[in-house]
Amino acid sequence: MPRQESHNPPGAGTLTAMSEMNGPHGAAGDRRRLFDFIALTARLREIERANNATAERKESVAEHSWHLAMVSWILHAEFEREAGQRLDLTKMLKLCLMHDLVEMDAVERGAAGGEPPRFASLPAPLGAELLALWREYEEGRTPEACLVRGVDRLNPTLMRCLTGQGWGDMATDSHAPVDAEALDGLHLPRVAVSETLRALYEEIRNASVEGGLLPP
Repeated sequence: MPRQESHNPPGAGTLTAMSEMNGPHGAAGDRRRLFDFIALTARLREIERANNATAERKESVAEHSWHLAMVSWILHAEFEREAGQRLDLTKMLKLCLMHDLVEMDAVERGAAGGEPPRFASLPAPLGAELLALWREYEEGRTPEACLVRGVDRLNPTLMRCLTGQGWGDMATDSHAPVDAEALDGLHLPRVAVSETLRALYEEIRNASVEGGLLPP
């Protein structure tokens, strides 16, 4: 007999009961807000992106954020060598993990954009840190933020190449299919922040053209 999939993940009722028991005030209220936020972050696994994770399914926002963190960690030494300075790896990993948290509110409100309203309701200093990191990422005000933004552009290009998805589902502003030149216009401004990122992007783009996934 097939197993019935529950709408709520296992343990969701336990988290809800714990948060209700803790009440709205003081340390207990802080725990309740943290429990609620932790449960909400789990929903990033349910939000699909435009690019594939495999030939059979789309990539989730959670998978995307995790892979950004892995790539940033792997390339961190190269980034430092290029920059000629120390780069805060912990900050980079945090930026990777939180940069798409706005998607949680987009799911509930049916629209994206604007500062994540949930950050302000979180206990200090977490709420303030998340909001500061989100602003830093959006504005690209530090070397770490610029590099993570570059990795963020590299990731979907890599996944579309690895999965054989190509760019047939995308179109330019003029509704023409995306070709190599259009892709460069989209991604080069961000990946050019690093020689390593640019070289990886160009290698992926060229492989996609040679494999017939991307028109030249």
